[in-house]
Amino acid sequence: MDFNQPVVPRNDPLERSMQRRVIAASAAVMVMVVAHLLHPLAHGRDTQLVDAVLEFGSAALALFLLLVGGPQTLRVLRERRQDAERAHAERKQVNHLFRMTEMLQSANGYADANAVLGATIDSLLAGFGGALYVFNNSRDRLELSASWHWPEADTLRPMLTPSQCWALKRGKPHMNADTRGALRCEHHLGCATVLELPMTAHGEIQGMLKVATTLPDAAAQLERIQPLATAIADAMSLAVSNIALREKLRTQALRDPLTGLYNRRYMEDALKRHASLAERTGAHLSAIMIDLDHFKKLNDEFGHALGDSVLRETAAQIMGALRTSDVACRYGGEELLVILPECGLSEAVAKAEILRERIEALSATHDAKISASFGVASIPESTRSVADLLGMADAALYQAKEGGRNRVVAAPSRETPMLPLAAE
Repeated sequence: MDFNQPVVPRNDPLERSMQRRVIAASAAVMVMVVAHLLHPLAHGRDTQLVDAVLEFGSAALALFLLLVGGPQTLRVLRERRQDAERAHAERKQVNHLFRMTEMLQSANGYADANAVLGATIDSLLAGFGGALYVFNNSRDRLELSASWHWPEADTLRPMLTPSQCWALKRGKPHMNADTRGALRCEHHLGCATVLELPMTAHGEIQGMLKVATTLPDAAAQLERIQPLATAIADAMSLAVSNIALREKLRTQALRDPLTGLYNRRYMEDALKRHASLAERTGAHLSAIMIDLDHFKKLNDEFGHALGDSVLRETAAQIMGALRTSDVACRYGGEELLVILPECGLSEAVAKAEILRERIEALSATHDAKISASFGVASIPESTRSVADLLGMADAALYQAKEGGRNRVVAAPSRETPMLPLAAE
């Protein structure tokens, strides 16, 4: 069987109707021809009258069949052509969705996925605006990932919470329209009519696709394209889920699960990278070694739960005081390390003193004495070798502990001895 050939129904109503009309018209034409041929042979008046009636009646019947059957046949053919065009358009949409799904499987991140989704919206939802929201790592809010052709008269929020959205609370599509009595989400403040589609994969909502228009019959237009938009959202949800999973695995490979700081392996790579850059450009590079004071005693007296909490909050205090270019990692146990690119020794010491005060302030929160000791070293003030940088910072940290803890000690420059720069 050839699957490329169209399948014609054996009992097609149109075919049967056309066959009946053709047979009837052919019979009428044959009667008309016979009557016309017999007309010269008719001698009696009555015979001529009957022959004329047959000839005229046959012609009228044939004409009637053509006039009545022709438009009906054309109408049915036009409807079939429209059905065929719709079926062809649907096949094109399905093929485009298959290609979209295939491309999304190769997406390395949200940028690639957003590019595929944008091209799909341009092709399949031309004339409509689109926006993609995805959950952040903590899944407490959705952040705007990308938007396409969004109406200028409407405003997209950079983030929204699930409690503000009916589509996310119900897990079903929801339409925000500026019509009387319409139920609108709290985050919807614009004048455009917006169809919101939650994207679900693996039994969990991954994000939300928004489709908007400002056409006069906006609600009807959005209802018309809702099945197609839902198919696009379903395909995108799987891609978002896979990307989120890869990001989670990558984060777990690079970060300490307890503190959220980078792990030692990432620190070693970052230190080599920044050291190479400092060597090429002649820029400064500093390292701060941090160790929580009497941490074992804290665990023994208050329990490991408090110790873990102190480590997490210490990490948060450190991250809150650093630049985006700085690198903070868990060096081991209660020992932490901060790498400061393009930062001299005096600036690093000042930063360490800020960190010391922020960590000491945690004592009031936990009703326990919490402090840390700091050792600071820098290239080129302390050493010119990256191999010696951490060793000198660790030696300065050891002197800080020997000097009474809760203080900052800078490694000596190549001309001066090591001295504590801050002490309690």
